[in-house]
Amino acid sequence: MAPAPENPGPLPKYVQLAELLIRDIDTGRLMDGERLPPERQMATDLHTSVGTLRKALRVMEHKGLLRRVQGSGNYIQRKGGPGGTYAMFRLELLSGGGLPSAKVIDLAPLEKPDDLPVFGTASRATRIRRERFLNDTAIAVEEIWLDAGMGELSRAMLSDSLYQTYLQRLGFWVTRAEDRVSIGTLPDWTPVHFGTPGTPCGYIERYSWADRPQAIEFSRTWFDPTRASYVQRLR
Repeated sequence: MAPAPENPGPLPKYVQLAELLIRDIDTGRLMDGERLPPERQMATDLHTSVGTLRKALRVMEHKGLLRRVQGSGNYIQRKGGPGGTYAMFRLELLSGGGLPSAKVIDLAPLEKPDDLPVFGTASRATRIRRERFLNDTAIAVEEIWLDAGMGELSRAMLSDSLYQTYLQRLGFWVTRAEDRVSIGTLPDWTPVHFGTPGTPCGYIERYSWADRPQAIEFSRTWFDPTRASYVQRLR
């Protein structure tokens, strides 16, 4: 179980803890029926108070992901589908898990360049460039292209989870995604503190779909394999 991030960020600490645990369920690190450690031990492991942890566990219980048994403990109760905001985020710290967050580098509405694959129906798209973190560790840079036919985004509208932003701001939900993982090199816009452009790295291309036949989003992620791994668990 990964430690909770020290920086509380934009979400209340108990919500961060709930998302951290739900992400562990979504990725298979916590299995259906698994008994969680005693609450005091969990609070120590997650560097938080028992009171904050109990609020997080109540969030999970409300989502139907936790079953409390009097005198026995807390048990994972996995639903049929993903329960967390970051269910489709597949990068994990080398030690496992981690709560995702993001820092926006740039956002711009642009004509789709010739080097992009075909997706969506419009000739324009919103390009978003971000640095990604797991807990306090910078692990990747990413470039997302959202087809203009799905609506327009501004920088002020963005949250750490773009999929949550799409739902809340544009009224659609990403229902599935296809990842293609290979080796790439850091792009020329990589922040200086993250790495040197041209450095070999892990590389992910993702196509995402909503409620229509065409993919509505294409993204590219360059990640540091000395800090994070791409993980897909089968069950």
